Amino acid sequence: MPLAISLPTSSTCHFFPPRRGHANLRYRRFPGARSSAEAPYNRKNQTGVIIIGAGLAGLAAATRLNSERIPFLLLEASDGVGGRVRTDIVDGFFLDRGFQIFITAYPEAKKLLDYEALDLQRFYAGAKVFYGGKFHTVADPLRHLWDSVASLTNPIGSVVDKGLIALTRARVLIKSDEEILSAADEVPTIDLLRKIGFSDEILDRFFRPFFGGIFFDRDLQTTSKLFDFVFRCLALGENTLPAMGIGEIPNQLAAKLPANSVMLNTRVASIDYPNGSGSDSRSGPPAVRLQDGGVVTAELGVILAVEQPEVDKLLDGIREPVTTKPPRSTICLYFTAEPNQIPVQDPVLFLNGSSSGIINNMFFATNVARTYAPPGKALVSVSLIGLFEDRSDEDLAAEVVKELSGWFGEASVTSWRHLKTYRIKYAQPNQCPPTDLVKSPRIGSGLYLSGDYMTSATFDGALVSGRRAVEVLLREKGLI
Repeated sequence: MPLAISLPTSSTCHFFPPRRGHANLRYRRFPGARSSAEAPYNRKNQTGVIIIGAGLAGLAAATRLNSERIPFLLLEASDGVGGRVRTDIVDGFFLDRGFQIFITAYPEAKKLLDYEALDLQRFYAGAKVFYGGKFHTVADPLRHLWDSVASLTNPIGSVVDKGLIALTRARVLIKSDEEILSAADEVPTIDLLRKIGFSDEILDRFFRPFFGGIFFDRDLQTTSKLFDFVFRCLALGENTLPAMGIGEIPNQLAAKLPANSVMLNTRVASIDYPNGSGSDSRSGPPAVRLQDGGVVTAELGVILAVEQPEVDKLLDGIREPVTTKPPRSTICLYFTAEPNQIPVQDPVLFLNGSSSGIINNMFFATNVARTYAPPGKALVSVSLIGLFEDRSDEDLAAEVVKELSGWFGEASVTSWRHLKTYRIKYAQPNQCPPTDLVKSPRIGSGLYLSGDYMTSATFDGALVSGRRAVEVLLREKGLI
């Protein structure tokens, strides 16, 4: 039976990336949410559950609550949903905020998302590795048999290495996702790969740029549990991008939520327990205090679905800050070009397998999804690992153009126009061992955590964490 709890009633709007636009930066207005900047609200508002943060974890939590008909309010500090998973429209180009690939085999994503509506566009199942002044193919033998056979003798790795990839695939496929993520034994990914027997050649020329691009960790110090989970998903699914940008994933989730359940441009200042007293000062329902002075209370609980450093700020005075490892950082540069300036037409990921240069990986976005650029234009995406704080955007763009001129030739690359650079300090939580990828979401009376740092640092991990936080909350309240 639904809880009888009042919700704010002022009219509002969503902001989502549009289907197509040619303004410098635009969003699609979408009914269903309000903005505290646009409409006032009753400062005595109360709801069933308050979710802080409308990234994938917060949206998954909201989706689960909605399925149980539990009233909730989702508060988001920015002007749109998605958190790190967003797409901007710049001069008609779709720019994902950082290099992101959606793997169709993510188990939680398959339950929540309509893949057909996302119109997923597929990458080639493999990669082109730049090494020794030219490109070499690494291909999935189950999807591109003849390409794989032809690549057996290339210098990216030995025939033994390529056989070990097949054995590693078989090893992860006989395990469940739960077995992988909850395993007691873990080592840095690089140690696991060396233990399996991979040569330094394939580690340096393929694994470091490929999985380094996924983990934003070219040293491959990330836990072997995350490697096994991602390797399993890669074996079972395909690498894709939604036709209208990676931001369509959170947009799709948000569009299914009840009207007026999401408040954008609403920053939370702190959380406290207004009804607690004495030795039991942290009892009763938590209250959420907004930066503009407003207060919203939750009868059932509060779910924090923000990045871990922000959690520490919001819980100041409630618990000691959690010491975290430095987050993984990345830079993504976008360039525009004429179609005849694009040297290849394949929807393939290019990896830097050499020991020089600043580029980790790149791809021609419009080779994967034609919709990422206006008609008659092409879009290039280039990714670096780290922040390169000693260099300006202009210097980095010039260095990238110079480096790619050695890959594809000056005639093509020097005519590209730099469009935008994203410096993403918190691209992923740092998941070096030791890790706990099945953390309990409950941290106090009526307080719960969700986010990819609670489980695997993947799209799927964020979705799982949101659902788990809600299920723990509802079990404690006897509602499921």
